Formats: sequence, structure tokens, C-alpha cells
Amino acid sequence: MAAGKGTRMKNPDKAKVLFEVCGKPMIQHVAELAFTLGSERVIAIVGFQRESVIEHVKRSNPLVEFAIQDPQFGTGHAVMQTESLLRNFEGDILVLSGDVPLLRVETIHRLFDEHHALDAVATILTTVIDDPTGYGRVLRGDDGAVLGVVEHKDASEEEKKVKEINSGIYVFDAKHLFDGLRHITPHNAQNEYYLPDVFQYFKKERLPIAAVIAEDSNEIRGVNTIEQLLEVEQVLASRWIADVAHCQKKLYH
Repeated sequence: MAAGKGTRMKNPDKAKVLFEVCGKPMIQHVAELAFTLGSERVIAIVGFQRESVIEHVKRSNPLVEFAIQDPQFGTGHAVMQTESLLRNFEGDILVLSGDVPLLRVETIHRLFDEHHALDAVATILTTVIDDPTGYGRVLRGDDGAVLGVVEHKDASEEEKKVKEINSGIYVFDAKHLFDGLRHITPHNAQNEYYLPDVFQYFKKERLPIAAVIAEDSNEIRGVNTIEQLLEVEQVLASRWIADVAHCQKKLYH
């Protein structure tokens, strides 16, 4: 998903996903992850400043396809725009965010492993943080089973106490995803189609939902401000330094 404006990035003429992290636009980090995972197809959902986003992505990753979201009515609405491209696709659909460039391949492999082990129709990547303000909360039953996701603005005071948050990264069974999208509405605080609302339909239909907790919460960091962009860049740079140090240690031992 790469259609948002990024109004807090202080540059109204530049799509948020084109801001660079360690010399590379965020969307390029995400597209490269998708190809590294062996994805059969990679589709970028674009909207704001889409011409410049498409131009860059085609130059760096020419196999990427595009879906247009214009206007933007939420994450559920974004994924709806891919249905014509994926109408005959049977298999798993991995939903990534164009402004989350720190995900590791190993974490997504764990997500797929759990998804297949539980034969789930949908699996959410989550994490636990001390201050979950602003994030969607992952709701679980007494037995630990995933009940759904509630956005912060729609959460009750009790639900806001939950510290397990939705990363916005998912794996879906293709058939059930688009079926579920037909049952969501924009009746919420934002008047948007929330992608996580499909989980309410899945639970109603008694379809299995799973969740995997990312051990390093940095992996699911999104970028909405210049300050967050700098923080993400510091994390990635530190990771690279650690990787180099590890390689050197192996080389000399």
C-alpha cells in the first residue's frame, strides 16, 4: 500500500513512500522485500503523486504492477483496487505497507509458517509496545484466539489498555480476502474502509484467524513524520553495522 499523502512529512509535493531511508526510497525497500520472498506478483497501490511513484518504482523494480487508489478511502478501499488484477489468483496475498521499511525476511517467513500451520484465512503481524497510543489493538479471547482488531479512535477505554498492536502487515487467503472486503463499511470514526474490519466478518463466519508477534517492534515501525524517518534510518544503519561486524567476526574466526 503506497497511496497516502503523508501530510506530516512537511513536503506537500512529494509522496511519503519516496522519502529515503539510507539512500533508498521506502517503497523500494518494501518492493525488494517482496521479491526476496519469492512473490509471484508484486502490486503497488498508488494514489497521491502516483506518476512520480510509478516512475521511480518502474526504474528500480520493473516487474512491479500498479493499482490506482483515487481518491483514498482507507486501507480496505486500497486493497479493493487490486481485485481486478487478482480476480483469478488462488493462493496467499501478503499485504505490506510502503512506509514500513524495516521488516526482515525471517519475520515474514514466520508469518507464513503460522498462517499455513493453522490453516488460517488471515494472519496478522503484531507486536507488543509499552505505549500503544494511536495504533489499532489486537483483541484476543480468554483462550488467546484472535477475535479481531479495533482502531484506536474506535476503541473503548478497556480496549485501549491492550498493548498488542496491529502492524498493518497481513497474509490472506485470496478468495476469503475479497469476499471479506465486500462486507466492510465506512461506519467508523474516520469514515473509511478499514482493512482490519474483514476480521469481524471472518469471526462471524467462524473462519480461523491467526497472529504472529514480531519480537523486535522496530520492524513494524511506520513513518509519518520526518522525525520518525530519521529514527527508522538510525535503526537500519545500526542493523547494517551489526551485520558487518558479525561477518567480520566470522571471517577472522
